[in-house]
Amino acid sequence: MMSLASAILSFSLIGQVTNLVSSEPPASVDALSARLLAARSATAVLEQLCAELHLADPPRVRALPDRHARRSADAEVRAALQIGPDEPVRYRRVRLRCGGRLLSRAENWYVPSRLTPDMNRALETSDTPFGTAIRPLQPTRRTLGVQWLPGATAFRHSALVLDGAGRPLAFVVESYPRSALVAPRGN
Repeated sequence: MMSLASAILSFSLIGQVTNLVSSEPPASVDALSARLLAARSATAVLEQLCAELHLADPPRVRALPDRHARRSADAEVRAALQIGPDEPVRYRRVRLRCGGRLLSRAENWYVPSRLTPDMNRALETSDTPFGTAIRPLQPTRRTLGVQWLPGATAFRHSALVLDGAGRPLAFVVESYPRSALVAPRGN
């Protein structure tokens, strides 16, 4: 059986974004996916969504980490990050929320040596989203795959997060629930 990283990296190798489930996404879900694909930062898109849907005042996205989650970086993730087998990689699994609304679940393998001490401290000790913590590095994203899903999770994106010079900082897998797009009652 192919590992998740192998499947995701195969998208990159063939240079295409693939629809893995044949069902057509609803327009609002498709629009969110398109916004994420066009953006330099998923966090920035979620911050905009938080403001547009009036989910919190002020509209702030928080990363609620699972501090007990552990998942090592396999060879494919290390290859994508362009690091050797001995380079430390940190794993962070979070739920990104604005107000009471879940906007995304994310898994993130990142290279701490490519971040500043303040960025690492924020990621380890606070509810700061990865995209917010690394904003001074002028990050961009290279999408590796898109997966449309039936049920409560609408779609999943996998991507490499790169610094302004194009050096990989993180390998991310982000899942977006359909409920992220529902405006609260009264709006």
